[in-house]
Amino acid sequence: MKTSQTDETGLDQLDPAVTPARDATHFRRIIAAQKAAREAEEELRTAVADARAAGDSWTVIGAALDTTRQAAYQRFGKHG
Repeated sequence: MKTSQTDETGLDQLDPAVTPARDATHFRRIIAAQKAAREAEEELRTAVADARAAGDSWTVIGAALDTTRQAAYQRFGKHG
């Protein structure tokens, strides 16, 4: 069974006759950095949820995040 995938990168729109070939090093680095950022955000959300489950206050969590308890709650408290 063949699946259809939509190219969200826009690369399928490039005309090789007009656009010179380039090394994809920077493109790959951006993709890797974006993936790492998503994974880090997921880990941070899990760490905050685990801290709350263990009884840590929003004040403590805010201090760990170098922000206020209100900002920590606004970012993480409403999602889980």
